[in-house]
Amino acid sequence: MGRMTQPDLDIRSVTIDDAGELLTLRRAAFVTEAQQYGDPHIPPLTQTLEELQEDLQREGVITLGGWYGHRLVGSIRMLIEGPKATLGRFAVAPDLQGQGFGTQLLMAILPHLPEGIEEVWVFTGRDSVHNLALYAKHGYEHQHDQTAGDLTYAYLRKILGDGDGSQVDA
Repeated sequence: MGRMTQPDLDIRSVTIDDAGELLTLRRAAFVTEAQQYGDPHIPPLTQTLEELQEDLQREGVITLGGWYGHRLVGSIRMLIEGPKATLGRFAVAPDLQGQGFGTQLLMAILPHLPEGIEEVWVFTGRDSVHNLALYAKHGYEHQHDQTAGDLTYAYLRKILGDGDGSQVDA
């Protein structure tokens, strides 16, 4: 089956002006996850618009969005703590999942990280097979699981080598 070439997303930082659209995207994306875990109260679904707006302005938080035309179709949040970045709230619009948008977002992270980041961590639901496979493909290695309430999260880590992300293999 010939796949159409995936159009490039316009990936940039999400601003306060985009908060409403981001909230809608995350809720749509995480509903499927909540159903999978049988828990409608996972944090991405209970966050209010005000809380999201605050989070977007927080020191050390970078939230990237991917726009396809005028529509925000994906986003990922990065928390910067010293030499460590932690990824979370990875969301792609349900009707567009499996088309490579998530991969584009994941690859856009490295150029957006501040100088001096040595390792990137990511956590996702232990049963989010699709996410786990995507992270593994991009060099994230499973480190440990952590249970929070009824949910178990898998934590994966990628160590950034010299010039990782900035050099293109010839």
